[in-house]
Amino acid sequence: MNLIRRDFAMPDLLNVDRWFEDFVDGGFSGSNALPAVDVRETEDAYLMEVELPGLTEKDVDVKLENNLLTVSSKKEEKKEEKKNGYILRERRSHAFARSFVLPDEVDREKISAEFKNGVLALAFPKAPAAKPKTITVKTS
Repeated sequence: MNLIRRDFAMPDLLNVDRWFEDFVDGGFSGSNALPAVDVRETEDAYLMEVELPGLTEKDVDVKLENNLLTVSSKKEEKKEEKKNGYILRERRSHAFARSFVLPDEVDREKISAEFKNGVLALAFPKAPAAKPKTITVKTS
């Protein structure tokens, strides 16, 4: 009797990392999953958007230590259903931490964060000395 079966209709069956993908709905499905981050620079600030689907502002921690900004979350969910004499208990947890080294020209006192529709938006204003300055050239 052959205990290992290769099903050609399901080529990913032997890929253990993908076994449970269909059972995880949204959010961060893998232990190595990190949220997508977009960073852009304007004349006055650096702007960062972190996609955090399925989370709320209460689930997210933002910490600044020296020049290191860390966005992290740890969420645990427990669910219990009793139906037709059966008890179903599920536990799910996911966590991530993502760190970024901030440029020296960021004004740390004016950093702001806003959470809306699953997106964490961070603004890092530049210190006045770091903003581009136009120097007028005089003729003599």
